[in-house]
Amino acid sequence: MKLKSFFIVGLLLTAIFPAGAQQTKILTAEKHNEYGLIYTLPLTAFDIEVTAVREVRKAGPYFQYAKKYVGTDKVVKEDAEFWTIKSVKVRPYGMPDPDARYLMQLKPGSTTFIGVDSDGMLLSINKAPQTPPEAEPVMTQKQEMEGEPLADREYLQYVDEDFIASQSAVKQAQMLAENLMEIRESKIALTRGTADVMPTDGKQLELMLNSLRHQETALMAAFIGNVTKETVVRNFTFVPSDNGRTTLFRLSDFDGFVGADDYSGEPVYVTVEITNEGELPVDAKGVEKKLPKDAVAYCLPGTAEITLSYLGKTLYSKEFEISQFGVVFGLDPQLFTDKKEPSYAVFDPATGAVKEIGAVKNE
Repeated sequence: MKLKSFFIVGLLLTAIFPAGAQQTKILTAEKHNEYGLIYTLPLTAFDIEVTAVREVRKAGPYFQYAKKYVGTDKVVKEDAEFWTIKSVKVRPYGMPDPDARYLMQLKPGSTTFIGVDSDGMLLSINKAPQTPPEAEPVMTQKQEMEGEPLADREYLQYVDEDFIASQSAVKQAQMLAENLMEIRESKIALTRGTADVMPTDGKQLELMLNSLRHQETALMAAFIGNVTKETVVRNFTFVPSDNGRTTLFRLSDFDGFVGADDYSGEPVYVTVEITNEGELPVDAKGVEKKLPKDAVAYCLPGTAEITLSYLGKTLYSKEFEISQFGVVFGLDPQLFTDKKEPSYAVFDPATGAVKEIGAVKNE
């Protein structure tokens, strides 16, 4: 029995994810609920996790002298920033459909029960429900850094007054190279145990070596530049409704992830192509079966190809079962209320489809 929905459309936007960990519960027919169990079928939504890499290149002020003083011409010659998409993960999950609420009416004394999640979506009948996987919160961000971040012109912290007073770039480059050699010699002396001042323990040695390594990196950056890479992970929610292409977000070389309507970035599209619309089952003569009386509603999902693309290239493409492209049918409630041989059923939390059905006694 279908119930009239009291939800508003806005809930589709604000209640996509539960506030805490997803919980399940068992509903039994009691006098207080007039022996009626209310449940909801899901809409299929998608958690789309995008991993992008932000690469920042900083040119060194003495890059033209790198070949002469540090022996390489592999240098950063101008400042730049780039964002690239590294990987995409797509995971379907169910969110309650406000227009698909149903009532399973039972009789007093019935031992039939249903398992639902915290949003009331049907997970099982006559079997303890399993907790469905929970989606990542919308627009979460995780970051990992590769390379050593340096302050702007950090090499100036390791030069003397003669360097500051010099007006010659060539002379300054030479002095930086000399400082660099001194730092490398100090590192060698420490590791060999021949330094004039040796550390008192291993921890102090590690601190001194780390300090010298950082100074070396800062001075080298004055010649070859510095490149850092930052990995950023963001999660987006997508609820397909029809065939077509939608801008999921945009990627900007200046601001990274930006909104779909921010034209400073290039669009990342999500395309839906319905490949099969769910159909009602038919009998041996090809006639559509009629819904059993007081049927327990479930979904016969359709399928669609979900594709993500960026700059003309496909990032991800896969076919999924999707409840909103299917139809609702029903199971005979007597399957579950039979006192001698009751059955159980397990439903897909993302689509509302029947995953498993069998005899309770075999469980």
